[in-house]
Amino acid sequence: MYGPRRVPGLRRGGVAMLAGVSAEYCTRLERGDLSGVSDSVLHDQPAYVRNNRMNIRAADPPARALPCEVFEQTPAKTCRFVFLDPRATRLYPDWAGVARNGVGALRVEVAKNPFGELSNMIGELSTRSDAFRTQWGAHDVHVFAEGTQRLHHPAVGEMALVHENLGVPGDPGLSATVYSADSGTPAADALKLLAGWAAGQERDAAASQADTER
Repeated sequence: MYGPRRVPGLRRGGVAMLAGVSAEYCTRLERGDLSGVSDSVLHDQPAYVRNNRMNIRAADPPARALPCEVFEQTPAKTCRFVFLDPRATRLYPDWAGVARNGVGALRVEVAKNPFGELSNMIGELSTRSDAFRTQWGAHDVHVFAEGTQRLHHPAVGEMALVHENLGVPGDPGLSATVYSADSGTPAADALKLLAGWAAGQERDAAASQADTER
């Protein structure tokens, strides 16, 4: 991306600085090389990797806690959630913008591979969602690279987070998404609360699993 940034946020270098690593190190993480990575780096910011069908392939614990309803299905399918799950309008206060960005990104992917598995998903969404069918018919092509996204979490309330997509070198079918917030802002405080909530959820799940195995 060239020219001045349209919105405040972090480039790869900014993400690396927050994590206390070099930009080159951050790039290595994007490539999937996690050798020698400390827990503090892995859990610094909510981040996930998705494929060209908007299915989440990998996510760190903060990211899994952020849109927690999305991860009730395996794999987590963000487009199906946005258009087919009524809870999506509560999670995303700007649901219309999220939906528009998703459809625009799908348009780009279909142009690259019109006969793959993506076409089956588009057929399903067109059949089951009037909103998707209408937006798909508009033929809008759009790639959302960075901006601010508002989310309403059931445990910590509403957050306005910087949302940035990064390409995964060597695999054009994947992209990494990182959420962040400026230090001292309500969003940063909400992320800290979310981290505590996520840790509690993990402890509860582990305890439940242990009780089941007894």
